[in-house]
Amino acid sequence: MSPAARRTLAFAVLLVAAGRFPIAAQQPAAGSAPRWERREAMVRMRDGVRLFTIVMIPRNAPGPVPILLTRTPYGAGGWGENEAAPGGFQELAADGYAFAFQDIRGRNRSEGQFLMNRPLRAPGDTAGIDEATDAWDAVDWLVKNVPNTNGRVGIFGVSYPGWLAEVPLVYPHPALKAVSPQAPMTDTWMGDDFFHQGAFRMSYGFEYSWGMEGQAAGLPSLPIDRADAYDWYLAFPSLKDLTERTSAMRLPTWRHFVEHPAYDSVWQARAFQRSVRGVPVPTLTVGGWWDQEDIYGPTATFAALERFDTAGVSSLVMGPWSHGQWSRPGGDALGNVRFAGATSDSFRLNIEAPWFRYWLRGEGTGHFADAQLFDAATGRWRSFAKWPPPEAARRSLYLRAGRRLAFDPPAERAAADSFVSDPASPVPYRPRPIEVTYSQGSRWNRWMTEDQRFVARRPDVLSWESEPLTEDVVVAGPVTAKLFAATTGTDADWVVKLVDVYPDTAAEAGMAGYELMVAGEILRGRYRASFERPEPIPADAVEAYTVDLHPQFHTFRRGHRLMVQVQSSWFPLYDRNPQTYVSNIFEAPASAYRARTHRIVRTAAQPSHLELLVLPR
Repeated sequence: MSPAARRTLAFAVLLVAAGRFPIAAQQPAAGSAPRWERREAMVRMRDGVRLFTIVMIPRNAPGPVPILLTRTPYGAGGWGENEAAPGGFQELAADGYAFAFQDIRGRNRSEGQFLMNRPLRAPGDTAGIDEATDAWDAVDWLVKNVPNTNGRVGIFGVSYPGWLAEVPLVYPHPALKAVSPQAPMTDTWMGDDFFHQGAFRMSYGFEYSWGMEGQAAGLPSLPIDRADAYDWYLAFPSLKDLTERTSAMRLPTWRHFVEHPAYDSVWQARAFQRSVRGVPVPTLTVGGWWDQEDIYGPTATFAALERFDTAGVSSLVMGPWSHGQWSRPGGDALGNVRFAGATSDSFRLNIEAPWFRYWLRGEGTGHFADAQLFDAATGRWRSFAKWPPPEAARRSLYLRAGRRLAFDPPAERAAADSFVSDPASPVPYRPRPIEVTYSQGSRWNRWMTEDQRFVARRPDVLSWESEPLTEDVVVAGPVTAKLFAATTGTDADWVVKLVDVYPDTAAEAGMAGYELMVAGEILRGRYRASFERPEPIPADAVEAYTVDLHPQFHTFRRGHRLMVQVQSSWFPLYDRNPQTYVSNIFEAPASAYRARTHRIVRTAAQPSHLELLVLPR
């Protein structure tokens, strides 16, 4: 095997470990008879390009079976070797399905040109191709060529395959009867893999695009040569310097980042929630509350489908998981936080399998809640007939004097808290050392549940904390930060975190005083008025900023405290804002990066606060 091939294989293995797609099949037990017939085919698309496809057909099925299809950029070739049952799908396999796995165009053994997050064809373009037309053609081939099936097909997948599962909803094949997008990268600019509300996900975007495209671009192995990636990225004085010194412009996706920093038509054409116009197929959308890669996609997909779901066939599942954790055994913990029971196993057995069983096999009652959500604080699943629940009341959580947090608004006419944000010393997004994202031993998958006390003593992180709660506060719905802030510069990032502070007497092992981030997000200030058209921030002027922290379901228990943290860097996951306005930060010179003073205003007229939906007692 060549060094380039070994590198590609190693990257795929690390993606598997990180949960970007389910694990490959294991060897069958010694002496056991194979249960599956494995076939390989090159399936022709409407433009003549052929896609490598594996079909696994159950032997001795008592009758016709449905087909479950996963389309992937990560390599279908290892699926079902030695005719073993599809790994990671034991609960589904027990019900009886034919499984199909397909390399998308331009990846691995498929023909054609790969394009990251390929945009949907323009409305009215009947000659073009996209991932939805390829899915249509794949489904059409499967129902015509796989023997002993009942003519019903489901599509599902996690992460990139999750997005590949949802785009067929734009124009689905008649045989497509069930779709489950799981951790879909629904909008990679607004809040999934590559940007979050304008802030560029630097380390992830660099390392992921290098792993996906580096070999084809003739680049060597990932050039990070420091044990702490924080130090490696900090050695580049600007994003422009990182691009030039690593030859990253040879990566098509990185070039795409540089040429399209704002939310223009190029990004919007890739955003599923902007394209869907109905719910023509029953859909089960799945995500994790602490998904470190695609936290925006599941709830954005569900919200988009809810606008059209008059038949009640769209459901949402959110669990206490990191990216794709539900597709792996267990799920009783994430980092230091433990849950009551194996939540991943419970999901696959009690939610996913019955859902596919009904829509593809016609078995069961067909009664599915609008949303099934896991509350990590109480360790319980809860079903909602409507999400967000209409009975939830809007409450505001205000930043107050003395770094206090309260549901009562401030009365002061002049009040603010300030800090200096220095690009030369950015706030790390997780405890150091920060390992390469997809490396052996990396803590990437659990960073969102790390104890936030690791930044508590930094002067560039402001914290406001409530008194101990005298009763439970159950947040159920969107969480939004409304900041009134000023800067001495002309651009700034605003990071806002909603934190559950455990009592110092917490009974859970290792959780005394623990600061658990329940929700956290970032907004690049230049996009405060428009994501499509950035503009400078007037120096020293108080401006309004809205930071979407996404929907959440979490009980802040009696005796715990609520905390809000605000900072202006999250490095190196996000690039440093120069804090001097330039038209394109990817091209900003090192001289533009300046330390600036930021103020968070908390007055009666300009009360910085979080807006929550809270269930009544």
